Amino acid sequence: MNTTAPGPGNPLTGAACLLRGFRLIARPRLRRFVIIPLAINTLLFSLLLYYLGDAFNSLLNWLLPQWLLEWLLWIVWPLFALAAICLLWFGFALLAALIAAPFNSLLALAVERELRGHAEEVDGNWKGILREVGRTLWSELGKLTYILLRAIPLLLLFLIPGLNLAAPLLWFLFGAWIFALEYADFPMGNHGILFPEQRRKLAERRLLSLGFGASVALALLVPILNFFVMPAAVAGATLLWVERLGPEQSVVSAPTAN
Repeated sequence: MNTTAPGPGNPLTGAACLLRGFRLIARPRLRRFVIIPLAINTLLFSLLLYYLGDAFNSLLNWLLPQWLLEWLLWIVWPLFALAAICLLWFGFALLAALIAAPFNSLLALAVERELRGHAEEVDGNWKGILREVGRTLWSELGKLTYILLRAIPLLLLFLIPGLNLAAPLLWFLFGAWIFALEYADFPMGNHGILFPEQRRKLAERRLLSLGFGASVALALLVPILNFFVMPAAVAGATLLWVERLGPEQSVVSAPTAN
């Protein structure tokens, strides 16, 4: 057994895992596990964008007189669009992953079996999905607490003169780290690895993890492509687990009923 501590890894290798994830989810045996997360992505993004726009329009009508509103509209709406993109960039991805967590666990399991050459199919029936709900939602809530305790101080940096110049870069790096944690949870969780241990494993290969998370963050900014990022990121994180983070021989434990 190699007892040497792992190095930080190559960020380009992490980014390449996401690209390979896009190719993986196109394989015939994996497509059916992508349909539900993709549908959740599309519906949630559309609803959030619609309600954000409606709420913002109502707020402007309440705050400003009509004559001033018409004069400022050409300035205000582009600013709203930029703010909405930033909000959806981070919040949408995490909320979509929370809702689709049981399906993403099944996708991670199917991808791992595909990579390891297992012949058996993953049973994605409703009984198995329901059995995953408790574990995945508990894990997601733990991650949410972790995120909020760190996101709030980072957001406050935007309000502090001088420090606010570094805030966008720090926020992007924080987002990259959170996306790595978010999607690595699915393959690791299938092996019973809890969130504190997941953080430790990713921290040991921090550059590798940040490279993967940063590629997810950038892909989410690309229209149309962002709908496919979640399942591709699950597949990419599973690649990271199988090839870089996990033991050489790992027993895949199915979270589904046979």
